[in-house]
Amino acid sequence: MTELATDRRSIDEERFEFGQNWTRFLSVVDGQRISEAERSLIDMLGQDRLNGMTLLDIGCGSGLFSLAAVRLGAARVHSFDFDRQSVAACEELRRRHAPEAKDWTIEEGSILDGAYVEQLGRWDVVYAWGVLHHTGDMERALEHAGELVTPGGRLFIAIYNDQGWKSHAWRCIKRLCVTLPAWLQGPYAAVVYLPFELRGAVGSLLRLHPQRYWCRWTQYGRHARGMSHWHDVMDWVGGYPFEVATPERIFDFYVQRGFTLLRLATKGASIGCNEYVFLRAPLASASLTAGAQAAAP
Repeated sequence: MTELATDRRSIDEERFEFGQNWTRFLSVVDGQRISEAERSLIDMLGQDRLNGMTLLDIGCGSGLFSLAAVRLGAARVHSFDFDRQSVAACEELRRRHAPEAKDWTIEEGSILDGAYVEQLGRWDVVYAWGVLHHTGDMERALEHAGELVTPGGRLFIAIYNDQGWKSHAWRCIKRLCVTLPAWLQGPYAAVVYLPFELRGAVGSLLRLHPQRYWCRWTQYGRHARGMSHWHDVMDWVGGYPFEVATPERIFDFYVQRGFTLLRLATKGASIGCNEYVFLRAPLASASLTAGAQAAAP
């Protein structure tokens, strides 16, 4: 039995069906959301375009950011996901918005599968937004993601913020969600998230700006990478397996492996993902660093 098959058997029984959520998300993908996805990529990567660069999209989901990379001029894009429905959603997005993209490949695969990861090669940009903490083995996923970055390339990841006891509570909420029948997960997510929505609505009313709460729904994609508020709520409440990390933990993990932090966008004490862009040391720099470490007493 392959490592991927073993991973699937152990995780499928207790995991959120991300692919179903992304398939539904396709119905709201439009030009504006695609443009916002493009903007979020170039803003964090510090690039005007991706001309001539290669990009690997780990856990591609709907494929929105693979599409953004294609439109930004990437020479080659490869998307993969553990979830078969996500793979199908990504293929459908390509069919709708980039049927001519010959250098955009899509397949099923697991970032935890060492043999699969090894045959992927190295990439100028490795992108894994909100993915590695859902694998069931975040440490191994972080390790494999870093190995896929070419020397001098960039790693762009987003990992759930560690909130201590709050994170433990959310883990219980999420685990309960995935045990429910699919038809109950939507109502469950709505009930769980209702206090946050009420707080936002009341806050807007007290500040005499009720339109701000309305804009959280109607203009959500403008401030959230082109995503959809409801689909993000479902992803948040149902997203299991679920692991978290402090910015310090992620920073130390990659610096010890020859990476330099270029960009960091944190959530402070709130829920959500901290975003990181790391630069992998070029070969010459990596050799010098390794030599210095070997010479150290």
